Amino acid sequence: MNMYIMAKTIMISNDVYDNLKKIKMKGDQSYSEVIRELLQSKNQKTLGNVMKHFGVLKGDKEYDHILKDLEKEWKQWSNRYA
Repeated sequence: MNMYIMAKTIMISNDVYDNLKKIKMKGDQSYSEVIRELLQSKNQKTLGNVMKHFGVLKGDKEYDHILKDLEKEWKQWSNRYA
């Protein structure tokens, strides 16, 4: 990658710095690389981003009601074409 490097000073809160530091310690990356990777992953639809939402509705009464209705409809539909 051919780019000009210009250093900039930014101010972040201590908790944000601590989180960045933890992520950085997991690998051999600079803070810029860690931030770049986080920004890119935020904008990408990845399996990991989708998977973190699976099961969040489990136990929700409205969700359970809708799921039961869908199961009834699915059985009726599949019996028509069986």
